Amino acid sequence: MHYDCLIVGSGHGGAQAATSLRQHGFEGRIGLLGEEQDPPYERPPLSKDYLLGSKTFERILIRPPEFWASRNIDLLLGKKVIEIAAEEKQVVCAGGATFSYGHLIWAAGGRARRLSSPGHDLSGIHTIRNRADVDGLVGDLADARRVVVIGGGYVGLEAAAALTNLGKSVVVLEALDRVLARVAAEPLSRFYEQEHRDHGVEIRLKAGVAGFIGSEGRLTGVVLQDGETLPADIAIVGIGIVPCVDPLIGAGAAGCNGIDVDEYCRTSLPDIFAIGDCARVTSAHGLRIESVQNAHDQAMAVARTLCGELTPYRATPWFWSNQYDLRLQTVGLSVGFDETIVRGDPAARSFSLIYLKAGAVIALDCINSARDYVEGRMLVERGARVSAEVLANSGIRLKSLLAA
Repeated sequence: MHYDCLIVGSGHGGAQAATSLRQHGFEGRIGLLGEEQDPPYERPPLSKDYLLGSKTFERILIRPPEFWASRNIDLLLGKKVIEIAAEEKQVVCAGGATFSYGHLIWAAGGRARRLSSPGHDLSGIHTIRNRADVDGLVGDLADARRVVVIGGGYVGLEAAAALTNLGKSVVVLEALDRVLARVAAEPLSRFYEQEHRDHGVEIRLKAGVAGFIGSEGRLTGVVLQDGETLPADIAIVGIGIVPCVDPLIGAGAAGCNGIDVDEYCRTSLPDIFAIGDCARVTSAHGLRIESVQNAHDQAMAVARTLCGELTPYRATPWFWSNQYDLRLQTVGLSVGFDETIVRGDPAARSFSLIYLKAGAVIALDCINSARDYVEGRMLVERGARVSAEVLANSGIRLKSLLAA
């Protein structure tokens, strides 16, 4: 079967690409191909609202099921691409199904990174990446009291907060010397460590996992590298993702830990674009930006390009995380920062952490401080240079600094 635009990946990026193509007048055949049997749905609620049961699956669907047919978008679900023949413009799926394309948008995202330690295949060890993961976890929760979360990133901390709210006893293991070490400066890490401890979560830092033990195929404990064993009914592994790019790499696309794309999200292969978690953006320090916003904005840029309006991806990245009654909003990329400024009072649980590089504002982490987030975004986009003393003064509105 032939599609004028074939989109591989039915997550946020793929769904937005298909939608945007129609919005901008694309009249060709569109196929949206995904490994899961479910139609496109939101991923962030998986570790929060969906895990807690406060949102049903129907409420996290990106669009109602009938939307796709009404826009003449074919949902090709339950299909995994295993090979790309770039010269022939074909993709081959497990089971033998083959599709040809005029343009290909690769939005396959990534799969949860897993541990290969002894006992890693015991029942009761979970990841949080898709609906099936969380459904399996929820099915285990009823009889579980003790939960060990491996990984102190956002997914691990969000899961810890949700499970604490469900009355579980939670231990978070982080191999580095602070949580969120890869994405935030120390003040934010220490703030979240204390918040989780105040809610009863045990935070273990510099805690590596040596393996798992169990009984009759079921997890009973997590063994640390120092020899200690933590009792556990459930373990959640939240140590990042592995980008799903093997078919593209096998077809000759340039990339390492993701697919390299230019400012138009074009790969090194003709008529193939890559967006979302699996794309390494040359204009963003060669990073893979794992956020819904990034996937959406890249999808919209590619759709415009395919509809005749060559559009570079130049959006300002933003991100959010909900834990307990804390709303974190991040704008910009803090990569390479050389100074941080705390604005407001962390003890009041409403403050911002401002990142500077060579005197310019490059990013903000805002905790329960929506006004700083909105106004600070403009400082980031303009690369504003403001003195640390002024930025730290929460009595001065950030928007007032733009004119200065």
